[in-house]
Amino acid sequence: MRKDLTRGSIVRNIWTLATPMMFGNILQTAFNIVDMIWVGRLGSAAIAAVAMSGSILMIIMTMIIGIATGTIAMVARFIGAKENEKANNVAMQSLILSGVASSLLAIVGFGLAEEMLKLLGAKPEVVLLGTGYLRILLVGGVVMFLLFLTEAILRGAGDAFTPMIILIVATVLNAILDPLMIFGHGGFPRMGVNGAALATVISRGIGVVIAFHVLFRGSSHIHLQLRNLKVNFSLMWRMTRIGIPSSVQMSLRSLMGVILMAIVARYGTYAVAAYGIGLRIMMLVLMPAFGLAAAAATLVGQNLGAQKAERAHYSAWAATRFAMLIMGGVGILFFLFASNLVSFFNSNPQVVEIGTRYLKITSAGYLFIALGIVLGRALNGAGDTVSPMVITFISLWCLQIPLALLLPESFHLGVSGVWWAALAASVIHGIMITGWFQRGKWKLAETN
Repeated sequence: MRKDLTRGSIVRNIWTLATPMMFGNILQTAFNIVDMIWVGRLGSAAIAAVAMSGSILMIIMTMIIGIATGTIAMVARFIGAKENEKANNVAMQSLILSGVASSLLAIVGFGLAEEMLKLLGAKPEVVLLGTGYLRILLVGGVVMFLLFLTEAILRGAGDAFTPMIILIVATVLNAILDPLMIFGHGGFPRMGVNGAALATVISRGIGVVIAFHVLFRGSSHIHLQLRNLKVNFSLMWRMTRIGIPSSVQMSLRSLMGVILMAIVARYGTYAVAAYGIGLRIMMLVLMPAFGLAAAAATLVGQNLGAQKAERAHYSAWAATRFAMLIMGGVGILFFLFASNLVSFFNSNPQVVEIGTRYLKITSAGYLFIALGIVLGRALNGAGDTVSPMVITFISLWCLQIPLALLLPESFHLGVSGVWWAALAASVIHGIMITGWFQRGKWKLAETN
């Protein structure tokens, strides 16, 4: 898709990008939910194994998120400035960098999978189930990294439709393979949770093949060519310099997630299972905001590249207002039907009770989460990745973790104290991001 996002209706451009991004993000969440539904039939220990492994994988994925952030910022800026060859070079370097990084992380992580789960406080049965699951995903991390980067390249160039199609294919294929590989139907061996991991790797690998076909065919603004397959350390450094703060920010979030998982694990496997289910349900309401945030990042980057700073500012706020409207409405629904949503994944009364409290408490902060997500991603799109990193550190590590340790015992709230800590951090994070965005210094951020 070739469209000039620096001209025409801002609202139309937002939804041209955001609609397929939102649908794509919902598909991504559906990808995880399908896994959870099938794995849920194996019992609470299996759910806990997938949830804990997911927390570890998020830490490992922080490197690729940083590369993707730098890629989107630079590709969007060059496309906005009509310097497509430079955008092509950025795309190629990001793929080379991600391939090397994912290979190294797979080698290191494979041998440490069991120990990482034990470090989180997983019970023996959870460690047994989670080790194989985690190792398969780590080995298959190369295709997951490449898929993540190719989608980022296309979105930075303003093509949100193609990544959506790729995700549709991957999600449908995963939904077909999951029951076959988990339970051993259709001639496949019964692999349990390991089958869910292998289905994920295969389906995303097919997505990578499709994405590469699009990029090398040149049907979007980006056209990769094998003759340009050479390392450019200068370009890699520029991309990395922008992306490092974003990686640190995601590392802070992921490490916090691991710590919170360890705190929740003190309250038993039911609490971990409820937390894992609650996180995935909450991701549903976050998906529209992530889509609008990705649209804001692309629009901000391209409009700054075209020397249209005020148009970039208005685009970010228009996307934020839409996100607040959607998240506020869905948050109300989640509050009202929390128990129904949790019981859909697991009918154990204790899991449902804990998960329901999680959803009801955290849904009160959805409006502030919308502010933090969209305006934070807009700052990234402008190349300002340091400020969101600092704000994330303050809200999560100086507020949420201390409260998560203090509230459960000191105020006799039990595991619900962890949920109240999450709510407080969401509110503070949203307010701080909004205040920094309004100062406007991001308009002067450079990507070179």
